[in-house]
Amino acid sequence: MTATLPLLAQRDLLQPLAWRQGQPISAAQFIAEALAVAAQLPDGRPINLCQDRYLFALGLAAALLRGQTSLMPPNALPDTLRQVPAAGGTPYLLIDDTPPDTGALPLHRVVRPPAATPVMQVPQIPVEQEAVCLLTSGSTGAPQPHVKRWGPLVANITAEAARLAELLQRPTLAGITLVATVPAQHSYGFESTVLLALLGGASFDAGRPFYPADVADALARVPAPRALVTTPFHLKTLLLAGLPLPPVALTLSATAPLSPQLAAQAEAAFDGQLIEIYGCTEAGQVASRRTTAGQTWHTLGELRITQESGTDGDRFVVAGGHVTEATPLADVLVLQDAQHFQLLGRANDLIHVAGKRSSLAHLNFHLNRIEGVDDGAFWLPDEVAESVVRPVAFVVAPSLSSRDIIAALRDQLESAFLPRRVVHVDVLPREATGKLTVAALRRFALQTLSAAQAPVSALPASDMNGDLNGDTTFDIPTDHPSFAGHFPGHPVLPGVVLLSLLMQALAQRPALAARVGATPRIDNAKFLHAVGPGSTLRVALREQGSGVTFDIWQGNTAVARGQLSAGAG
Repeated sequence: MTATLPLLAQRDLLQPLAWRQGQPISAAQFIAEALAVAAQLPDGRPINLCQDRYLFALGLAAALLRGQTSLMPPNALPDTLRQVPAAGGTPYLLIDDTPPDTGALPLHRVVRPPAATPVMQVPQIPVEQEAVCLLTSGSTGAPQPHVKRWGPLVANITAEAARLAELLQRPTLAGITLVATVPAQHSYGFESTVLLALLGGASFDAGRPFYPADVADALARVPAPRALVTTPFHLKTLLLAGLPLPPVALTLSATAPLSPQLAAQAEAAFDGQLIEIYGCTEAGQVASRRTTAGQTWHTLGELRITQESGTDGDRFVVAGGHVTEATPLADVLVLQDAQHFQLLGRANDLIHVAGKRSSLAHLNFHLNRIEGVDDGAFWLPDEVAESVVRPVAFVVAPSLSSRDIIAALRDQLESAFLPRRVVHVDVLPREATGKLTVAALRRFALQTLSAAQAPVSALPASDMNGDLNGDTTFDIPTDHPSFAGHFPGHPVLPGVVLLSLLMQALAQRPALAARVGATPRIDNAKFLHAVGPGSTLRVALREQGSGVTFDIWQGNTAVARGQLSAGAG
């Protein structure tokens, strides 16, 4: 007889599993709608591109009920979609909105059935069923498959839910409502939002807010106790906005190590705990830590880590629990015992400069701790004419000079690792999760440094113009580098770029710039509407009291507004 496990963990089926547009959807209603969607699915293997998290969950559950494996490529770019392997069934796209380019794959739109009667019996899924296949880019660029069977997935999420409930001093996660800034298509967003609700007993909000004001509104819209599933990049942006935030019992962070200072700031702002999750594509979620309690990670459930020595040096291997085959980790650890460790960084992240060794993660950690650095990353050139390679730092720091940044780093880093150049940029090419890949950073660095060598003005005349009111207009190119990482398939201009345009417009108004000084403070910034490729924006600046108000318009729609006042220094 085939062993099975339920689609949903034990819970009250009449209580909310999800919240959509402020309305609760019970677990019993979700089951009924998933069964109805399953009956309409075509044959093949779905690539679930639904942006609405509830519709994503419906598509996932429907595929499970049909015995189909959901494919999860690293992004939704047409070239990536075209490379998805057809072995095991023809790929097709599950969508809730038509993407601009589907890679010629067939489409199936996920919609909620209009009259599905709640079902009080939870369907069973075979333990050995291939639930999802994560596709990651290998050395050849072709997607590499990592299959996750239903049984190990259940074990992984059950262990995560048990750890989080223990830290929150709750018997279960029942009643916790998850709000997430990370997409469901990313393994972290998939595990810690959709699956944490289905298999961990929580409920989730269907949206994916991005701008700080949208995150604050989404949190306020759902009932307490709340949990925010986010990344260091998104969390820092939210806290810097200075918006009023409701209590959040649990903040989850992953994709990059979080500084103790930012963790403490988050816990103070939310009046709740911040927990980091450590994991990888191959092994899933491996460990957690409360960052303000120390740097030690604690493995989940029955997972154990051992250190093995080989001809290529030591490596660290995880096994037990949901990891049915011993799996090497791509990180350098310091083991305290089989369940507790400290993380030093990626094994391929170590760099050597002038005979000294460090890691890019360590350098980035100190760079992003500097007050006034909104985002930053070190990059080590791989082809230089000099005898000694020196790192370059790319920063989003409108209020700081290169000298300010190097002075702040000098107290934290050995002189060999101080950046040879500090390059100010509008935005770094991060993915929607906030992750900055090695390939994307290298491509961005080469393009940025190459452009910097040419004698150009601050903006081409075709991109920036003044009008009779003194307002400044900007044409946003369709190939702006930030669009590659922010919501592939649904590109959105990040708020930090809007603020960069604001500062450029201010520089064109010397009298107004003099009112707020060289390092103005941005107060009460509100990001009201998303801005896409090809938009024309108008920045309006007006005197108010001793400061300046700003509005950024797209046609007759305000997309951002706030005030500028004189900053310190």
